[in-house]
Amino acid sequence: MSKSFRQAQCVLDQNRGLIEQVNANHQSKIPENLTKNVSLICEINGNISKVMSIYSDLSVNFTNIVQERRRSKRQAGDHGNE
Repeated sequence: MSKSFRQAQCVLDQNRGLIEQVNANHQSKIPENLTKNVSLICEINGNISKVMSIYSDLSVNFTNIVQERRRSKRQAGDHGNE
């Protein structure tokens, strides 16, 4: 799970840099820089989708771990009653 958190943080850090670049381009008011923002914003959106996917996978993995531990506890409890 920690690998997934690191992956998500890496993508979020990338977005931070991209957003800084978009802001700088916007403040420059140079037409070429403003045009570059279109692709930068598309990249940011793609990265947001990646982060959503990583967190979705984390959620599923976490749920599976919790369910497995509950099953193990129940089974251990069942064996204790024999």
